[in-house]
Amino acid sequence: MTLRLAEKDLTPPVLLAPMAGITDRPFRDLVMRFGAGMVVSEMVASQEMVQAKPGVRERAELSADVENTAVQLAGREAHWMAEAARQVVDRGARVIDINMGCPAKKVTNGYSGSALLKTPDHALTLIEAVVDAVDVPVTLKTRLGWDDKLLNAPDVARRAQDAGIRMVTIHGRTRCQFYKGRADWQAIRAVKEAVSIPVVANGDIIDTEAAQTALVQSGADGVMVGRGAQGKPWLLAQICHDLYGAAAPDIPVGADLIEMVRAHYQAMLSFYGTELGLRVARKHLGWYMDEARTPATLRRAVLTSRDPDEVLQLLGDALNSSAEVAA
Repeated sequence: MTLRLAEKDLTPPVLLAPMAGITDRPFRDLVMRFGAGMVVSEMVASQEMVQAKPGVRERAELSADVENTAVQLAGREAHWMAEAARQVVDRGARVIDINMGCPAKKVTNGYSGSALLKTPDHALTLIEAVVDAVDVPVTLKTRLGWDDKLLNAPDVARRAQDAGIRMVTIHGRTRCQFYKGRADWQAIRAVKEAVSIPVVANGDIIDTEAAQTALVQSGADGVMVGRGAQGKPWLLAQICHDLYGAAAPDIPVGADLIEMVRAHYQAMLSFYGTELGLRVARKHLGWYMDEARTPATLRRAVLTSRDPDEVLQLLGDALNSSAEVAA
């Protein structure tokens, strides 16, 4: 039940995926409290971080004293990638992850993220620069390829391993698929067979059954959970328990769930400040209410209120129906 990342043990090998605007420090801390092998920050733009663009450094807030936390960097120039890596390691990062998987047009149009799959020689210069810049393990997250005509993940992973990458995570889709269709876990097996470093399967892992199937089909050493954890921060711990015998999470229901969501809400307000925190919190509160099947009128009241005290009060009724659903 252990995935060996350099000198680190990720136990169990169930990881939280980096998700823009979602896997901030409050959410990562919450997931880790339930239990996970590793959590990864939302993508941080390397040049913007080095140049101290507003909001970017906050996204890289590391929970530096928390073991098994990684920071994901994105970029297209070796200089900025290396400098950003040095800065986040100086601030406590234990692992650096390189983004070669983001399919968003605003990222790929800047020749970053999954666009790097089209220029693997250039991508290797970024990998080498980051590996040379820091002493912590460097990992890579990417996709099967750019499109069905360029399925080059096995070759990219092999070259990345030779350059010093210590683990690779593969989302089982091409960039041009974005998040459509189903992740092809079977196709990840070609990457596993191409390298000797750990390989982690990602994409559509929304429950224990999906995680088990992904592991069998891919031959991967672990799984990475993304959108499935939205509104269910205990999901990774549940998969850890079901597949690897880790301690079962105490999944909150009723009053305990209301208390957890209120605490998460307050943590976001504290982290971002009230004005920004109110906006950031809406997506998370929406996911919690999806699970609770909150009535539309009450849901709208929670998501439109600009009074934190009112939101805290409304959450009691909004999540009151969740006991049966969460169980």
